[in-house]
Amino acid sequence: MPLREDDITHVRDNVYLVSGSSTNWVIVRDAESCTLIDSGYPGDHDAVLASLAAVGLSPAAVRAVLVTHAHNDHIGAAQRLSSVYGTPVLMHEKEVPHARRDFLSQVSLGQVLARAWQPGVLRWGVHALRAGGKARVPVHAPQAFPAPGPLDLPGAPVPVFTPGHTAGHCAYHLPAHGIVVSGDALVTGHPTSRATGPQLLPGMFHTDRVRALDSLAAFDEIDADIVLPGHGTPHHGSAKEAAVLAGERAAA
Repeated sequence: MPLREDDITHVRDNVYLVSGSSTNWVIVRDAESCTLIDSGYPGDHDAVLASLAAVGLSPAAVRAVLVTHAHNDHIGAAQRLSSVYGTPVLMHEKEVPHARRDFLSQVSLGQVLARAWQPGVLRWGVHALRAGGKARVPVHAPQAFPAPGPLDLPGAPVPVFTPGHTAGHCAYHLPAHGIVVSGDALVTGHPTSRATGPQLLPGMFHTDRVRALDSLAAFDEIDADIVLPGHGTPHHGSAKEAAVLAGERAAA
């Protein structure tokens, strides 16, 4: 899908949220290099490169791809960046075998078809297939974070373990910017959801929905007043507030 100018939101100095075909990624710039958090569907590869160019960076400037989780709509360009430019692809240790595709923990075609009557599901499913949702896109040499705490990368991102959507899902706190990149632990919209604002994804998308709900508590201690989700628009308000709203909606 071609990238449009309004698909890139300049959130704060050197932080950009990019809306791909239906998934977001984040560019955190530092002088002439950057950290890329997630990378869309396989079909978003050209859009990822275009988004880097739009903020004045080349693909070689990506110091690392940080993965919130290894679903196809979040790791679509990761291996190609790694193969062509030697870009490290980093994630929580529990997500490493998932990224290698030792196993696949992702919504199945059968689960989608069983819910095809629900608003938005069939249209989203067709789009996901066209964008590479069922393509095989393993990361050949995924790496676990080298040590606890802030990573030595542009933005000094701090991984926040938020399992449930997948076993090794991580959000990323950008303390200097007052931002948390929530991935799919907390979103603000999705084509299969009628709700807008902070929420969990529909249940079929989670490996363990109960654990995903429990992981919302991880946002309580994050000092951030902007949440950049994997799906939907930015949430302007505290991370704790967003988590409380998402929890309330999930319980309703």
